[in-house]
Amino acid sequence: MSDQLKHECGIVLIRLRKPLEYYQEKYGTWRYGLNKLYLLMEKQHNRGQDGAGVVSLKIDQPSGKKYLSRARSNQSNPIQDVFQHIYNHFEYDDDHHPDLFQNPAWAKENLPFVGELYLGHLRYGTFGNSSIDYVHPVMRENNWRSRNLVLAGNFNLTNVDEIFNALIELGQHPKDYTDTVSMLENMGHFLDEENQMLFRQFKNEKYSNREISRSIEQNLDVRKILERSSKRWDGGYVIGGLIGHGDAFVTRDPWGIRPASYYYDDEIVVVASERPVIQTALNVRAVEVKELKPGHALIIKKNGEVSEQMVSVPQTRKSCSFERIYFSRGSDKTIYRERKELGRLLAPKIMDLIDGNLKDTVFSYIPNTAETAFYGMMEGIRSTLTTWKMEQVKALCPNPDPKKLDEILSLEPRVEKIAIKDVKMRTFITADSSRDDLVAHVYDVTYGIVRNNVDTLVIIDDSIVRGTTLKKSILRILDRLHPKRIIVISSAPQIRYPDCYGIDMARMSDFCAFSAAIELLKDTGREDIIDSVYAQCLAQRNLPKEEIVNYVKEIYRPFTDEQISAKIAEMLKPEGIHAEVDILYQSVENLHKACPNDLGDWYFTGDYPTPGGNKVVNTAFINFVEGNKGRAY
Repeated sequence: MSDQLKHECGIVLIRLRKPLEYYQEKYGTWRYGLNKLYLLMEKQHNRGQDGAGVVSLKIDQPSGKKYLSRARSNQSNPIQDVFQHIYNHFEYDDDHHPDLFQNPAWAKENLPFVGELYLGHLRYGTFGNSSIDYVHPVMRENNWRSRNLVLAGNFNLTNVDEIFNALIELGQHPKDYTDTVSMLENMGHFLDEENQMLFRQFKNEKYSNREISRSIEQNLDVRKILERSSKRWDGGYVIGGLIGHGDAFVTRDPWGIRPASYYYDDEIVVVASERPVIQTALNVRAVEVKELKPGHALIIKKNGEVSEQMVSVPQTRKSCSFERIYFSRGSDKTIYRERKELGRLLAPKIMDLIDGNLKDTVFSYIPNTAETAFYGMMEGIRSTLTTWKMEQVKALCPNPDPKKLDEILSLEPRVEKIAIKDVKMRTFITADSSRDDLVAHVYDVTYGIVRNNVDTLVIIDDSIVRGTTLKKSILRILDRLHPKRIIVISSAPQIRYPDCYGIDMARMSDFCAFSAAIELLKDTGREDIIDSVYAQCLAQRNLPKEEIVNYVKEIYRPFTDEQISAKIAEMLKPEGIHAEVDILYQSVENLHKACPNDLGDWYFTGDYPTPGGNKVVNTAFINFVEGNKGRAY
């Protein structure tokens, strides 16, 4: 409701395990893999709308024939733009040489994007600019197939400086200071070393150069390359890669911060950022789709052999709980249940806030992504109501008054569709000077169902991060209905700390919870805590990341969650609205009850899974105090 977050990217890797002729015969097209790629990317479009890219690799393409093809777009509809570009290559031959076009062998040898391996990417830019250069997949090209490297990933590293400096020490001259370039060159270095080691081995065994190239491709140790490359990586990542001769891989960070799932049978291997998209695209059951284990890589060799191998020691699982609350598609059965549970667990506190007065309370949700949590919230409210009804009926005499009994049994929560988003308005909101007025009309409200100055309006959202849109438009929109009171519910806890593993939350001043805590410190005459934390952060500035402590937690320590929520409500209430405003956040304890297998909660608790996280929050607080608008990583 309050602000649209940019977040984790999405990836798709496809490996066809049969010759293209097989798919032509069984499915009527050699474009089977390409069609599945499009479907898998479209089903993950929620994960990236800043750009999209595809790389196709042909295995055993004859010399002199192109075997890698890439298309990328940063246009407004990047997926459609990429695939339009790909299919434009097919139109002429489909029209003028239909017999040849239907021949898989001819198509593979003569047309781009016809191959056995595909790597697709959907980009949400957490930083950098919107240049096409920042759109994945990225490539490191070489005239030896086994030295070509293509990467696409969902990742952010906290220690780009360390990796960048390590590359310089190796004698390299990186072309850009980003985690993408650093990771590409870092992995490329160890790919080169593995190639060189095998070259020397086979040269000593008197192989010819052509024989050596084939032997390197057969014996390349992808697991070892990934193990050596990832030793310095601090962050959350899922990275897919292709090596020019036909090996492929997807590797995941040791904490399982970023998500990845895979499925394979004798026809196809698919890896994607989310499980349900694989289920939909391939029509398979949830139990057939596996989660890529933290610290492991799914490695697909050129010959089609598939294995899941450990490349770094798995750590305490800290998979991102925001995936469960907000980012991932709610069609996954587990995520759907967890989101409902997040809503249900809020019901007791909501009943306390409204003093059990359901007659004068209307329940709804904004935006649509909060709908599942809303269902759970209402289940919890109805469960509480059922208990109340039983107690009331028991309290009646053996021959109860029918009217009284009917009054008790007929009481139900008032559930209404309060706000409807006018999607057509979205594209017009561009100029800052008119944005506030336009945003105020993005939602249409349903008039006449809230009783003026009588009813309390309870609205649930999946998260409240910055609170900007809540203050500038949503609360004003809801106040048009003239409720006596507006209670905004967040199914996520208070976001207090920056993320550094993929989500676009890098500045302390962006968080309404942090701003509220700072104001409370000032209100209570405890500004010295701000100065103390600043001094402690400065003292750590040049320490190795492994030695840095998150002292920013001290900013929140003097206050309860309820005190901070009350201050947030006070700060976000716009001038001129008549309704009382309250805000209720989910508790961290209930978050873990609802999502027991995904304990990554650093944005709520400040407990970062990697040392680089403490370095980021340290820098973010220094930036805040010094008025530096730069990013913390």
